Amino acid sequence: MADKSRSGPPEYVVVREIYEHEDAQEEFELELEKALDANAKIIIIEPSKLGDETAHWISVGNCLHKTSVLTGLGALISGGCWPERGLLFLPLGSLSVLCAGVYAISWQFDPCCKYQVEHNKNRIKKIPVHTLTTTTPVVLVRRDDKRRKLLHNAVSLCAGAFCAWKIYQWYIE
Repeated sequence: MADKSRSGPPEYVVVREIYEHEDAQEEFELELEKALDANAKIIIIEPSKLGDETAHWISVGNCLHKTSVLTGLGALISGGCWPERGLLFLPLGSLSVLCAGVYAISWQFDPCCKYQVEHNKNRIKKIPVHTLTTTTPVVLVRRDDKRRKLLHNAVSLCAGAFCAWKIYQWYIE
């Protein structure tokens, strides 16, 4: 069910948990894909299995993003403070590049990466849906992720370049 009161992406879409036949799980997944492709601002997922899988997928992507940023910053800071200690910044820089690479390959073009799981109970209560069949839906909210992707790619690229530059310096000495 979608709110189509105006043109553009729907305000919200509900993936209903209605078991009409044995292929219901595939139908739920198809409804979620349609909602993601429609760029709905809010997606409410009633089927618990699909909601849990989607929330887990988003949290893994978030973990890769945060790990990439934090290890990249750690590599740059530790490399700037202790440039002679490659055992500290080289693994951090490598991990940053690895996480950014995995994110780029597996998550960057997935429409799910544009959404975050809403955990704030007050915001969830404001959603104008009165006929949910579950008391624990997974609520996804569309967020602009351009700055987020730019941040982790820039930090990772800088950390990788810094590590490569330090290895090059050690090699020519």
